[in-house]
Amino acid sequence: MAADSTKKPLDILVLEGDGIGPEITAATLDVLSSVNTALGLGLSFSSAEIGFASLKKNGTTLTNAVVERALAADGIILGPVSHNEYPPVAEGGINPSGALRKRLDLYANIRPARSRPGFPPRCGKPCDLIVVRENTEGFYADRNMYIGPGEYMPTPDLALATRKVTRQGSMRICETAFQLASVRRKHVTVVHKANVLRVSDGLFLECARAVAQKYPDIRVEEQLVDSMAALLVRDASKFDVIVTTNMFGDILSDEAAEISGSIGLAESLNAGTDYAFAQAQHGSAPDIAGKDLANPSSLIGSAAMLLQWLGERHKRDDLVLAAAAIEAALDAAISDAATRTRDMGGVLGTKAFGAQIAKQAGQLSS
Repeated sequence: MAADSTKKPLDILVLEGDGIGPEITAATLDVLSSVNTALGLGLSFSSAEIGFASLKKNGTTLTNAVVERALAADGIILGPVSHNEYPPVAEGGINPSGALRKRLDLYANIRPARSRPGFPPRCGKPCDLIVVRENTEGFYADRNMYIGPGEYMPTPDLALATRKVTRQGSMRICETAFQLASVRRKHVTVVHKANVLRVSDGLFLECARAVAQKYPDIRVEEQLVDSMAALLVRDASKFDVIVTTNMFGDILSDEAAEISGSIGLAESLNAGTDYAFAQAQHGSAPDIAGKDLANPSSLIGSAAMLLQWLGERHKRDDLVLAAAAIEAALDAAISDAATRTRDMGGVLGTKAFGAQIAKQAGQLSS
């Protein structure tokens, strides 16, 4: 299918990252290139160095030039980074993921946990839920101060951390959650710890209740975060959209992803009003880097989420169709042991699995 000349070309900035990042990013680009050709999406891809490659070359893991390119791009693919291994920030060790979330104001981290057909969940029944995680505040020290980190040590024996919860941040993440629930199963679970964190989580809960008043057709329940962790293990199928603060959302989304099947399948989209980037929910796995062992499903699925976001933003059905084709191709491959990667009991390596998804997604798009 030829590209529609009336469609605005979309520039996708690709940041490979560290560890397995280059391998799973290459597989993801194979898939995106396939649907791009099949549907004439008009996507163009450019790349820039971040992480250790950038540190070696530029003295920093994230240059200002890359940030400017991210601000100019229509969408971003971000591979996993080994930020825990970076030197201190003063020596160039910036966390690209956290810094880009802050600079692009990507306040919503959307993390689905969906069991795939033919691939059993780790516990309980198959589930299909989304954790909507506030992405710019909370206890994450690199995101909650204008200058300097949110952690500090007044003495060598005293460490303090600042938690930031704002009304604006809470209202907009809850609004995102309720909007998602309105097109799903109309059920929102608000997760908090206001019984102990009475002021900060109290404000978050107050905002969630205010937003809920605008959606009378949506069923709302409230759960303490510790209870929620237990309830997910008991039966994650009972939940639809879960909304919570930054750290709680990070922990619960990893738990939900593993319960649904594997964190290796866990998709993730960081989104704001004007920008979004696809990012695998898992880490950089340096121990298997370069061995063709990594499962690229998470980043491939995250790229599909980015296409969905772009399709809704630009009112383009072809991008939405491409996203659906990629998800259908992932379902088909994961349902059959012969077309899975080794971590899922299959035989395929990273490249072969990416090629399989690219071929099938392209066929489904045609």
